[in-house]
Amino acid sequence: MHITIVYEGKIPVKIYGGTGRDIWYLGEELTKRGHKVTYLVAEGSISPFADVNFLDKSRDINAQIPAGTDIVNIHYPPKQPINKPHMVSIHGNTNNPEIIFPINTHFVSKNHAERFGSEAFIYNGMNWDDYPKPNLNMPRKGFHFLGNAAWKVKNLKAAMKIARRNKTSLDVLGGYRFNFKMGMRFTFDPKIRFHGMVGNDVKAAAIQQSNGLIFPVLWNEPMGLAIIESLFYGSPVFGTPYGALPELVTESVGFLSNSLTELVDATAIAGEYNNKICHEYALERFNAKRMCDKYLEYFEMILNGKKLNEKAPQLIEKQESKYLPFEY
Repeated sequence: MHITIVYEGKIPVKIYGGTGRDIWYLGEELTKRGHKVTYLVAEGSISPFADVNFLDKSRDINAQIPAGTDIVNIHYPPKQPINKPHMVSIHGNTNNPEIIFPINTHFVSKNHAERFGSEAFIYNGMNWDDYPKPNLNMPRKGFHFLGNAAWKVKNLKAAMKIARRNKTSLDVLGGYRFNFKMGMRFTFDPKIRFHGMVGNDVKAAAIQQSNGLIFPVLWNEPMGLAIIESLFYGSPVFGTPYGALPELVTESVGFLSNSLTELVDATAIAGEYNNKICHEYALERFNAKRMCDKYLEYFEMILNGKKLNEKAPQLIEKQESKYLPFEY
């Protein structure tokens, strides 16, 4: 089968970008199984295992899809009809109920899909061999925050409060001490260490020495690459029960609450979690092979004339508040 994967960003992703990692490992796994993959992506992209064509957003996308393509997998809402059989992969949120997605659209978690009236979803899966091997026997201290700290929905504010209440340190992976975008934020606490946007090596070194991920998001998280990466390095997850978190974070690998006090109490006993169980859970459940299996299942359905959804997905309920509730 010849699959063309369309994405507006650049690959490979070195630092930040969940969707870029997702399509990289998908294409890599498809190629291992004997399929031909062509990426239609941003200029400057390269791949050792697939053909790469540069996407020109000013041109008709149909004219850019290679001849011989059996199915197109586009990772953003298409702005025009796609002439070939295709599947749309949605990775993010929208709060606009007027947006109607194509009938063959899937999402990245069960909750993500249900919020758009769909049952079609595929969890992100990583090629864990591409990550530095975790040392689960390292002594652990403090906690970490992983995500774009400039996004207020990621709630770095609460993560810092939780660490301070426990009189412990917090490594912020994905943020800067001086942040002018967040209303001139200056954080001088020496126990709050900012590492900026980090690659796999720095990320691995910090997480495998952490007692856990503090992830008190204030939105419906679609999937959360930060969750599965932290679990892979043996770190339990302490977050809010929003979006995909309840289906990803079981009692054996973390704790969920929208109460600051309850999260403080839970992180205080983080050492009771089994790092090996956390690691094996991520390794077995969120890997590229399982992700690829589901993509191929959906591709076959579409090529056989079946639809992924009974009706075109559309946001069921608009969120009126800017942020979901959190008790400070």
